[in-house]
Order: sequence, then structure tokens, then C-alpha cells
Amino acid sequence: MLTFLRKRATTSFLPLVAVLLGVFLLARLTGDPALLYLPENATAEQRDAFRIANGLDQPVWRQLLDYLWGVLHLDFGTSLRTGDSAAAMALRAFPATLQLAGTTMLIAVALAVVIGSWAAYRPNSPADRIASFTSMTAASIPDFWLAITGVWIFAVVLGVLPTSGVDAGPASWVLPIVVLCVRPVGVLTQVVRGAMVSALTAPYVRLARSKGADSKRVVTHHALRNAAAPALTVAGDLTVGLVNGAVVVETIFGWPGIGKLMIDSILQRDFAVLQACVLLTAVTIFVLNVVIDICYALLDARVRDKAMA
Repeated sequence: MLTFLRKRATTSFLPLVAVLLGVFLLARLTGDPALLYLPENATAEQRDAFRIANGLDQPVWRQLLDYLWGVLHLDFGTSLRTGDSAAAMALRAFPATLQLAGTTMLIAVALAVVIGSWAAYRPNSPADRIASFTSMTAASIPDFWLAITGVWIFAVVLGVLPTSGVDAGPASWVLPIVVLCVRPVGVLTQVVRGAMVSALTAPYVRLARSKGADSKRVVTHHALRNAAAPALTVAGDLTVGLVNGAVVVETIFGWPGIGKLMIDSILQRDFAVLQACVLLTAVTIFVLNVVIDICYALLDARVRDKAMA
């Protein structure tokens, strides 16, 4: 397992560095923070003093070296907007994103397993066709469209749910979770359904039935266990996508997560906070991918043997 983890860390190091460099350089293209943070009537001397105080007067390559040196010493800089530690701001926002993504995936996996297994147990039946059509439609709906439509119907027209924020308690979670849940449920239902159809027609399932195993035991103890590997892979990718792609949903619903903090940092040219958010998200995605690979290797001996080779 240590060999597997070492190989995984080695292959992920270069993409992580590429992401850091790309975000660092692209952030500098958003404009000069001195023009945003100082009043319009600020003098040239005042703007120069601001740039010097924040290291923005240095060439980009020198700023990059200073940033990388800081990262190596766990110093991610301070926010131009608040003066707080950029790492502390990212860490304060991250739990909200993890809670939203984690709750969404738990609900999505539960629904997909139930619906996919139910549809696979009666393939080509009307119920299976309805489930397949509904799941394909759900997998195709863009999050931003669903979010805007949900706000308009349930917040503006019906007035039963808040438009944004978390001040309304549990009601604040409903729309963000539903919006984020729809696509994973659609994708996972199709995967579970396909894997379960194959598993339910496999020889070991026919053997279990011939020995008198009831339908519930066949599904839960035989077919579902073997169908878990492909579903787990897709669920892991969707979880990574949720953490990475919650930016739109968090922005629309005013959810105080790292996605909203990223957008605010881009708009306010708060380079240090943006870089800290991206680094934290990238490391989290790396850890999630490693956990997914380990789970997949534990479920499938062929994958485990290949990883160890």
C-alpha cells in the first residue's frame, strides 16, 4: 500500500504544481489591485507605496519565487481586503463546502442505489424505462439553470425557501443540496442500473438463487457488492466534481464556502486568498482521489495487483 501511495503522490505532484503556477499567473491578469483598493483620486506615489507594501512592485517571476518559498514554509500570505491570513480565511470557508458536498453525495448515493437496483431488478419494464429516462434527463440538466429556476419557483414565486445564505437554518440547505444532487443522482442511477443488470445475470447470482436465496439477499449480498466497484469510481469522480464545481451553486445561493470565497477573491483581486483557496481545493481533490483509488483497489484485486506492479 505504501508503494501505491508513493506512486500516486509522485504522479499528482506535477499537476498540482501546474495548477499553482497557472492560478498565480492568471490572477495577475485580472488587473492591478492598487487601482481597486485605493480611491480614484489617489496619487501615483500612493499607488506605488501600496504596491511596494504588498510586494506587487516586483517582477512576476520574483513574486512567484516569493510565493513558492512562502508555500514551502506554510506561509500563504495575507488578504489585501481584510489583512487576515489567507490560509485561515480558506480554512474557515472550507468546512461549509465539505458539508454541502458530503451531504449531497450521501443523499445522491442512497437514491441512486435504491432507484438503480429497483430498475435493474425488472429490466425493460415500464418502471425501468421511466427510471432510465428520468436519470438521463437529470444528468443533462446544468446546475446553474436548475439553481436559477429553483430560486425563482420556491423562493420568489412560492416564498417557501430562502433565496440565499444560511441564516434560515435547515431550510437554507434545501435548494443548494437539491440543485447539486440532481446530476449525481442521474449519473449514478445509470451506472448502478447497468452494473446491477450485469450482476443479476451473472453465474454466481444464478447459483445463489438455485440454492434458495431470496430476492432481497441476492440483491444486497451478491449483486450489489459486485456492482459497487464501478459505482464507487463514478461516485468518487462526482464528489471531486462537487468540491471543485460548487463555485456556481455557492455563488448563486450565497453559500459561505470556498467556492464563493474564490469568486469574491477574483473580483477583488485578492491574490493571496485566491491562491490559498485553489491550493486547498487541489490538495483535497488529490486526497479524495487517493481514497477513491484505495477503495477501488480493495474492492477489485486486479486493480490492486496492477497498482502494486
